[in-house]
Amino acid sequence: MLKTTVERLNPTRVKLTIEVDQAAFKPTLDKAYETVAQQVNIPGFRKGKVPSQVLDQRVGKDAIIAQAVNDGLDDFYRAALIQENLKPLSTPQADIKSAPNAQEPDNELIVELEVEVRPEFKLPEYKGLKVKVDAVKIAKMDIETELDALRARFGSLVTVDRPAAKGDFTTIDLSALMDGKQIDTASDISYEIGSGQLLDGIDEALETLTAGETTTFKSKLVGGEMAGQEAEVTVTLKAVKERELPKADDEFAQLASEFDTLAELKKDLETKIAEQLGRKQVLQARDKIVEDLVAKAKIPVSDIAVKREVDAHLEGEGRMEDDVHRKEVTADSEKGFKTQLLLDAVVDAEEIKIEDQELIEYLAFTSRNYQMDPNQFIEQVASSGQVAFYADELARRKAVDFLVAQAVITDTKGAAVKYEV
Repeated sequence: MLKTTVERLNPTRVKLTIEVDQAAFKPTLDKAYETVAQQVNIPGFRKGKVPSQVLDQRVGKDAIIAQAVNDGLDDFYRAALIQENLKPLSTPQADIKSAPNAQEPDNELIVELEVEVRPEFKLPEYKGLKVKVDAVKIAKMDIETELDALRARFGSLVTVDRPAAKGDFTTIDLSALMDGKQIDTASDISYEIGSGQLLDGIDEALETLTAGETTTFKSKLVGGEMAGQEAEVTVTLKAVKERELPKADDEFAQLASEFDTLAELKKDLETKIAEQLGRKQVLQARDKIVEDLVAKAKIPVSDIAVKREVDAHLEGEGRMEDDVHRKEVTADSEKGFKTQLLLDAVVDAEEIKIEDQELIEYLAFTSRNYQMDPNQFIEQVASSGQVAFYADELARRKAVDFLVAQAVITDTKGAAVKYEV
């Protein structure tokens, strides 16, 4: 028989005591004998057929019992979690208070474990929430901006004889000096002024130069062994090109779209902008719903779990001693834990399930973030034991979709905002 008791140390941490009597421990002990019998070579006996009495003499009963305890501890722990309806948030710290041994084989196995668990809290009413979001406003300039972006896709680069300016496409040579010694050079580099994809200070250096001119500036190097060190950089501007946009007329509309007139194209662009803004409305509603529920639920969070996450974050950034940044990261971590706990509660309340196929599709979609082949990513997730992590993540996403779908969303003008899962 497995007997469990729970002492709540604080809202997020419990002491779980597990008592395993002889009858409940016997199957685990028998399995340990079988495992040891397969591992040892004893003259006169086939592998796996060594009697337990012989194993006690050759290996030692205490050693076999110790293996049984180690092998069975995880199973006893998981059974106790189910029995007490506890959901752990960390790896437990176990302390074996009593165990069978050669002299006292009838002793009960008694284990005390301290573990961070999902706290208990009252889930506020979450269906039919009323949410107000910003109204969609489409200015004429928004349509023109989209039209210009489309024109840029069909534009061509034309060489110009004038000083370079932001937005120009240039061809340049670069060289870098440190302590009077040349440490790097590069020729015929294509660079768009203002893109921020090269060295700090290069935009300012290039602006007002004309083709054939050279200037120097100081900048910190990026990449290579000297990354982060300041060098004197010489840049030579070899060519300046500007993007020449096609005229916005009916002919362009026919070239760039399925429409016959520029007016029709602009109307389509306006529709697409409205759809984009509609998605932003839904995102705004989602954030408001979750933030409102988190505030109402008053969810306690584990200081230990938060500190562990914050320390890992700051260590990765090399900013362990930055107290101001620690405060910011701590606030974000606490918010993240509360949001996760709230959504987990909604998942449980609504019995949200994850089908195998939708998990596979979600993993394939997630693989794009890591620029990995979907099948390779799925195999990596499975082999590293992270399937449950991604399943929980997907379940929380479905919980958010459920909350938004159940809400009554209107904009500041009183118009209803539709949401389709």
